[in-house]
Amino acid sequence: MTDILNGYAATAPGALLAPFQFTRRHPRIDDVVIEIEYCGVCHSDLHQVHNDWGNTRYPLVPGHEIIGRVIDVGATVTRFKAGDIVGVGCLVDSCGDCSPCCEGEEQYCLNKPTPTYNGVDRHDGRPTYGGYSERIIVSEKFVLRIPDGLDPKAAAPLLCAGITSYSPLRRWNIGRGHKVAVVGLGGLGHMGLKFAKAMGAEVTLITRSAGKEQEARRLGADHVLVSSDLAQIGLAAGNFDLVLDTIPTPHDLNPYLSTLRLNGTLVLVGLIGPIAPAVHSGLLVTGRRSIAGSAIGGVEQMQEMLDFCAAHDINCDVEMIRIQDINRAYERLLKSDVRYRFVIDMESLKSRPAD
Repeated sequence: MTDILNGYAATAPGALLAPFQFTRRHPRIDDVVIEIEYCGVCHSDLHQVHNDWGNTRYPLVPGHEIIGRVIDVGATVTRFKAGDIVGVGCLVDSCGDCSPCCEGEEQYCLNKPTPTYNGVDRHDGRPTYGGYSERIIVSEKFVLRIPDGLDPKAAAPLLCAGITSYSPLRRWNIGRGHKVAVVGLGGLGHMGLKFAKAMGAEVTLITRSAGKEQEARRLGADHVLVSSDLAQIGLAAGNFDLVLDTIPTPHDLNPYLSTLRLNGTLVLVGLIGPIAPAVHSGLLVTGRRSIAGSAIGGVEQMQEMLDFCAAHDINCDVEMIRIQDINRAYERLLKSDVRYRFVIDMESLKSRPAD
C-alpha cells in the first residue's frame, strides 16, 4: 500500500514516542485491511520502546491489542467484509507447517511467529508496525471476530492481557471444584480473577498490599491473601490446584509453591527472565509440584476466549487515553498507576500533537 500513514513511534533507545509517518505493504489476496479504532497499551510495548530485551528494531511503532473496522479485503477472503469490527493480537503470521502451528498453537511456532510489531514479514522482509497507527494489513487467518455484546474499546486488551490469563486456565482444565490463586492485581491479574471465577473455580487473590479485598471481590475473588503475612501463606499450604503468577519482575516463588496441592502447578505468565531467589527443590519433590510457563494463545483459542467473554459479560477494566498522552501513560505504567489497562482512542491521532 503506497499511502503514507500516521502513527507514533520510538526512533532510538531512550527516545519518547512521537508522530511518525510510514508506509505499509500492499495488500495480498488473503489480507484484511483494518482502520484502527482502539489500541491497548501493553507493558511489553514499554519494554520494546526502551529496548529492555535487546531486540528492538527502530523505528518502532508499538501496539498489539488492536480493535478496528474492516475497510477492504483481498480476493480470497471469505470470513470478513467491509464494516466488520475485528481484532488483531500479538501475532500476524507463522510458518503454518510445524507441529505447534498444525495444532493451533501458532504462538509456539518452531520457525518463529511474526509479531504484530518489531518483526519482519516472512514474505517480503519488510518490518512489521503495530497498532499505534491509522491502519493495519493482516492475513485473514490472524484476524479475530469481535462478538456482539463486547465493548470494542474494553475488548482491546483481551487480545494480549486477556488471552495470556485465559490460556493457562484452559490448558490446566480449570473448572468447578478447582481452587485457583492469582498472584498480582494488574492487567493480567484482574483478568485471571474474572476468568477463573467464570469457569467455576474458587478463586483467591494473593497480593503484597493489604486493603485490596473489596476490589478483588468485585473482580471475582472469593478470598484474599497478603503475601507479606507469613501466617496467612502458611495457612494456605497445600491448598491450590493452580497458581497463576502474573508478577513481571523477579520475586520469590517458594511461598507460592508451598500453597500448591499434590500435583499442583505454578504458571508464570508475567516474568520473562531469571528466577531469583532460587527455588527450593524440596517444594517440588515432596508435592510432585510443577513450575510452568505460558504465552498468549493460538488464533482458535483467542476466538474462543472472545466468545467466552461475550457469553459471560467479561471485559477488561480500562482507562481511555489520547495518543498524544502516551508518554505520560508509560510513566504511570511504570508506577502501576492504572486500573487496569490503558487503551488509546485512535481517533485522537487525527488531532494536533500535544505541546
